Amino acid sequence: MSLEGYNVSYSRHPAAFMTKLLKQVPRILQTVNKEHQWLQEQAKIHHFDGIISDNRYGLFHETIPSVIITHQLQVQTGLGNAVDSLLRPQHYRFLNRFSECWIPDVNKTANLSGSLGHPKSLPANVRYLGLLSQFEPPFQTSEAHILILLSGPEPQRSMLAEKIWEQLDQISQPVIFIAGSDAAAKPKEIPAHVQYFGRLSQRDLQPLLEKASLVICRSGYSSLMDIAALGKKAVLIPTPGQTEQEYLAKELFRSGQFLHSTQNDFDLKKCLLQTQNFRFDARFSIRDFTQYRVVLDTWLHRL
Repeated sequence: MSLEGYNVSYSRHPAAFMTKLLKQVPRILQTVNKEHQWLQEQAKIHHFDGIISDNRYGLFHETIPSVIITHQLQVQTGLGNAVDSLLRPQHYRFLNRFSECWIPDVNKTANLSGSLGHPKSLPANVRYLGLLSQFEPPFQTSEAHILILLSGPEPQRSMLAEKIWEQLDQISQPVIFIAGSDAAAKPKEIPAHVQYFGRLSQRDLQPLLEKASLVICRSGYSSLMDIAALGKKAVLIPTPGQTEQEYLAKELFRSGQFLHSTQNDFDLKKCLLQTQNFRFDARFSIRDFTQYRVVLDTWLHRL
């Protein structure tokens, strides 16, 4: 079974990112209503014992225990604290439709999501899930190459790829470049010290991440959890205009976990110099990535 996605489209111009996103809110809300109606029909057929929704706001049920997973309690609009505060009650109203809201982060000062997952006031149904990663220990970590791992929406993904390619001739370290899309245009000339891939499976990506001396990537939350799980150094380049990514990159730089650069100002040689003196505060343990098992087992036993 498959559901219609929210199909959010993005602007080429960062300044127009949030404006374009806000214009899509009515259509997104319609999709949320449709998926809720879909769930009602499916529940009559399949008699679910419980429901876990990954950021799908319509997949709650009035009589079946339902959980939503999100790391973003505090919406970051980029339009100021006043607007964010006005939106928070509406956002919490959606979250409170679920039996529980699971936050993929740790409930302590040294955390990964900052104020996104740790606002001053919380919905009553919140539980911290611990960090999640697609990678499982034990890890065989070493430092063999720089890993450039691109992702995210077009056209910004291609714009960043082009900017990085222009600078790869300036360094001599081994580089693995993963474009993040099978449809990405492969460069006509690839320097001898660069290995190129369009997209890789989890199985193929993990050993390349384990051997990376430095990861250069977007600051999407799933990527951050994977990097934190492996204890890797990283330079975060948020997608321009994506306020959540911009907040995370700046906050994690401020707390000493990762380096940060804007896309427009990205300078590969400068970043490599900065890595020599940056502390890269690795603050998470294996326990932080196994906490979800307790939360999940507790929930399952209550069904």
